[in-house]
Amino acid sequence: MIRVAPVTLEFNGVRLEPLAPHHADGLRAAASDGELWQLRVTTVPEPYNVEHYIGAALEMRNRQPFAVIDAASGTVLGSTSYHDIVPEIDRVEIGYTWYAKRVQRSHLNTSCKLILLSHAFDTLGCGVVGLRTDCENFASQAAIERLGAHKDGVIRHHGARRDGTIRDTVMYSILRAEWPAIKSHLHERLASHARP
Repeated sequence: MIRVAPVTLEFNGVRLEPLAPHHADGLRAAASDGELWQLRVTTVPEPYNVEHYIGAALEMRNRQPFAVIDAASGTVLGSTSYHDIVPEIDRVEIGYTWYAKRVQRSHLNTSCKLILLSHAFDTLGCGVVGLRTDCENFASQAAIERLGAHKDGVIRHHGARRDGTIRDTVMYSILRAEWPAIKSHLHERLASHARP
C-alpha cells in the first residue's frame, strides 16, 4: 500500500517543493505572467487569491501539492500536485498543474512529469498514475498524450468551471507495466529538447 508524504524532488534544473505559504509571492508572479487565471479551463489563482489557493490546497484530503521551482534561481514557476490518492489500490493522479506563460512549451512540463512519475512508480510503488483535464483544454490533452498516457475516456457532466459552466473531464492513465517505455521516451524527449 502506497504512502504519499511531503517530499522535495529535483531533476533537470527543476525542484518540486511541498507547497507552503512562503511560496505566495512567487505563485502570484507566476500566475501574473500571462494572466493565467483568466483561462476558464484552468484552476490558476487570481493574484489577490493566492493565499486562499495555497490554504485550500493544503487542506484538501488526498492531495500533496508542490511549488515548481527553477533550481538555479529559486524562482517559482507554477504548481502541480499528486491528488485523488487511493492507497488501497496503489493509485495517484497528477494534476492541478500550471506554469508561468514564459516557461510553457519548454522542457519544464516534461521534467516535472518525469519527476512525479518516477517518484510514483519507482519510489512509491504505484500500480497506476492517472491524469485528467477539461474536455475543452486541448493544450493540456495534447501535453498528456505526448507523455504517452492512455486515454481512458470522458466523464460527462463531471465538474464546475470557475465561470459556473459544467465541464466534461477527459481521463488518462499510465500503468506500471507501461512506465519503462514511457520513462525512456521522456528521457529521449528531454535529450532532444534545447533548454531555454
